[in-house]
Amino acid sequence: MRAVWLDVPEWFLEERRKLGHDRKDEVWDGVIHMVPPPALVHSDFASKLLVALTPIATRRGLHANHEAGLYDPIKTVRNFRVPDVALSRTEHRIARGLISAELVVEVLSPNDESRDKFEFYAARGVREVWICDPKTRETEIYSLVDGGFALVELIENETMKRSPALDIELAIIGGKLRLVDDDYVAAI
Repeated sequence: MRAVWLDVPEWFLEERRKLGHDRKDEVWDGVIHMVPPPALVHSDFASKLLVALTPIATRRGLHANHEAGLYDPIKTVRNFRVPDVALSRTEHRIARGLISAELVVEVLSPNDESRDKFEFYAARGVREVWICDPKTRETEIYSLVDGGFALVELIENETMKRSPALDIELAIIGGKLRLVDDDYVAAI
């Protein structure tokens, strides 16, 4: 369901803040995108993915975050998105959140707007975006190329993909997403 509410009353926004209902909300060029709390399959998958990616991020000197805001450095609170997982460099971090990232992960939900965020992520210099289906574990990898995102294809004659930003392999094996980084293997 989509709804447009012009001039949202401040009391309504304050009530959402007090109750924590605004935790996943985003602001796209001054327009609030109210995001409901995710289903358990979504939050379970995102949490497990964060746990699996944290050692990989640490090996590369990156920070791993769950639901960190990624902000336009000029418009800040008037233009930001909230990926489910983000891996960033220290220079990407500001007090409020992030201004760029090496990788952002969007876990699909009903009525999802993940792909609509690509232009914003490209403008922020995000190197790579993963779109993950929490039920099937299928993961699309998009790499930043010439100011836009290009889909990373399966490795020829293989059933796996390689993340250009992290230089790791991803495959679906036995219904689980398998991440391989040299001797480290995680299955989600």
